[in-house]
Amino acid sequence: MNEEIEYEFPSKFNERYSIPTRKIIRALSENSRTSLTKLASDLNLSRRTVREKLDRIERDLDVRYTLELNEKTLGLSMPHLVVLDFNKKPDYNYITELLKKSYIPQLAFTIRGRNQVYIYALATAPDDFAYWDNAMDLLLYKYGTTLYSSEIAHKQLGFVPIRNELIERLAINPKEKELIKLLNQNSRASIQKLSKKLGKHFNTVTYTFNKLVKSGYIKRFTLTTARQNGMVPTSFLMKYKGAPNRERDSARARLAIMSDDRYSIANRYMYNASMVGSFDHFGMGVFDSYKTGYERCFLYYKQTMGTHIINMYFNAIDRVLLGRLPIRSVYVKDDYSVLEWTADIEKL
Repeated sequence: MNEEIEYEFPSKFNERYSIPTRKIIRALSENSRTSLTKLASDLNLSRRTVREKLDRIERDLDVRYTLELNEKTLGLSMPHLVVLDFNKKPDYNYITELLKKSYIPQLAFTIRGRNQVYIYALATAPDDFAYWDNAMDLLLYKYGTTLYSSEIAHKQLGFVPIRNELIERLAINPKEKELIKLLNQNSRASIQKLSKKLGKHFNTVTYTFNKLVKSGYIKRFTLTTARQNGMVPTSFLMKYKGAPNRERDSARARLAIMSDDRYSIANRYMYNASMVGSFDHFGMGVFDSYKTGYERCFLYYKQTMGTHIINMYFNAIDRVLLGRLPIRSVYVKDDYSVLEWTADIEKL
């Protein structure tokens, strides 16, 4: 894509920020520990200009520097998406406090215009998830709750930030665990600041940090946001049925995701995953308006995958009850992971 073209897909969000600002955020989402000096050198800007642009985006979006962790390497192999569907409007403050009491929910948000909560759940053991799943069903019965649970079988794109409450329970080296928790709160923190917080010598923390990086636990030093001003975060759920040419049509549907603005801040597709259970597909995206998202996501999928879809739900995310949303962590064309579901079976 020609660098002179600011964006292929106009949006209120991208129009608000210049290309240099978007390059800064993109670079920090790929490695949030990149210094201001290096950013200034790479972008041919003054260090002061970089700092001013970064101050603005941090303020506008409530940016937090954090980690993208490798769930499988950490022994977390059973993520779930849980949908709570209420017959009447619940007390969302009560639900938030309920979610905070458990280490299992990592991200939870409400759906605009619907009495629903979506939860990204991750447990250290299957039994823990089963207990929590059933407990939520029992504790929320007064709202006429129906709970739909799906196991995330294959993450295609993106990540969900993990809470320190879960990290605390990981069966890993205690020194590395403490360092992960600090970096999860601020992945730009210097070794000197980390040493002070841990009460350890600079060289000791440097050694632990280097060991931690080599461990494979951390995929990326990145960032998240609590606000996406001028944009509409969305979610989409699908349930498929078996029909001829499903994989071919699925490849056509992926073209929408593979189309990408090189210097976009807002990820039209923050997260995509194939699931097993109540639903077969879950995704999160960000669009300049609900109308744009509906046309470019819902209608496009309906056009390409219509003969395979039993149910499809496209909704705006209204309120984040727990956790935070990623801004941008991947180049879609490089990082999109695809499975051909029938390939292994057909070889038999």
